[in-house]
Amino acid sequence: MIDQLLELLKGLPREWVILILSAVPIVEVRGAVPLGFYFGLSPLKTYVLSVIGSALPIMPLLLFLKLFTSELRKILFFDRFFGWLFARTRAKGKVVQELETIGLLLFVAIPLPGTGVWTGCLAAYLFDLPLLNSFIAISVGTAVAAGIMLLASVGVINFFL
Repeated sequence: MIDQLLELLKGLPREWVILILSAVPIVEVRGAVPLGFYFGLSPLKTYVLSVIGSALPIMPLLLFLKLFTSELRKILFFDRFFGWLFARTRAKGKVVQELETIGLLLFVAIPLPGTGVWTGCLAAYLFDLPLLNSFIAISVGTAVAAGIMLLASVGVINFFL
């Protein structure tokens, strides 16, 4: 999927590719920051573009997730998919449920598979967290995650010793 997405974005300036990919679920800053380094972008430019791109879907997701999912759940396939997704997010989001806004920030800040902006927005929705608090927590969380990925990309942090 990532290869096809990169092929689709091939003609765009590298900065736009980083901005767009950081907004895509699964890729987010975990994939965009190392790609920025691969492209030869400066650490600051890579960080800023990744954080901005990752933050772009936050407010639309927080505002429209309930409407979007409730309409799609009227279709059996999507009802099953969202049932699975919601159960998975509730299981992974225990820290969000327990610590609420701080937990949401921590959940998004840890750049691991299954965490990030999209899952964070879903957790905020599922645990009925306040909109503004969620927006701030997810925004700060993605900035922290991008910073962690930046440090890992330049070799300051080594995840796999």
